[in-house]
Amino acid sequence: MAALVITYRLIDFPLFPYGTAMPRSPDPDKGAGGNAAPPPTAPTQQEQPSIERALKAAGYVSWEEIGIEDDGPYWDIDDARRPDKTRWDVKLPQGSCEILSQEADR
Repeated sequence: MAALVITYRLIDFPLFPYGTAMPRSPDPDKGAGGNAAPPPTAPTQQEQPSIERALKAAGYVSWEEIGIEDDGPYWDIDDARRPDKTRWDVKLPQGSCEILSQEADR
């Protein structure tokens, strides 16, 4: 009786169905396509309270995401909501919490 032997080899990228492999991006900060933007940088625990105070002082009651975007040294707050349920995209300069711009989300 013959024994069935299965061997595996270790490779540096994950295998997908039928033995195909997902191509690696030349830039590890980007997705498989090589052109995806890196995610925004979240505020630290020390920065978060001052950003939230500035948003509340401007009349916002909640928001989705706070991050630093690539196109400027400012905080970008997505979907900040006012009491009347309108949504706004808000920008605050990094290091100072004065509202730079407010744009209504449609």
